[in-house]
Amino acid sequence: MKLVFLFLCGLTLQVQAKSITHAFLSEVFSTDIPKVQRLVLTDDIKKTIIKLVGHPYPYRRIKFWKKAGKTVWILNEIGKTKKITAGFLIKNQQIEQTKVLAFRESRGGEVRYPFFTKQFKQATLNDDYQLNTYIDGITGATLSVRAMTKMARLALYLQQQLNLIQTSKRMF
Repeated sequence: MKLVFLFLCGLTLQVQAKSITHAFLSEVFSTDIPKVQRLVLTDDIKKTIIKLVGHPYPYRRIKFWKKAGKTVWILNEIGKTKKITAGFLIKNQQIEQTKVLAFRESRGGEVRYPFFTKQFKQATLNDDYQLNTYIDGITGATLSVRAMTKMARLALYLQQQLNLIQTSKRMF
């Protein structure tokens, strides 16, 4: 009985993840959502990701959706102890929109609100992989703010890598 319960909980979380992703994609692309694509993480990309987020990234590929010069990255990062899921819309090498899709922590939920997420709009990545804009912290939400900043940096870096691959015509 316990095994069935755990299976159903896992299935519920998968359905929720798909629905929050779909809702964000619908918001960005309207009814014409592009097909999911995957960026393969080479060893060099993985090394840089470690510098960006401070730990090894657990995946070999990262999903993205691209259409009409817009790319959406759905990323996860640990706040204090639980994952924060956020969507980043990148256009012209800068963040056009940031949205927290799932916040699972007990504290720091202020990062979900537009007063915070608007700070990422038009942010770009400079040569030392830092955002070109200052992100104002929130008292009591330091770890959530850090997680969001890491994901923003990662989304911009992944976009750079995708552009390099597409420029060299080596699609993975």
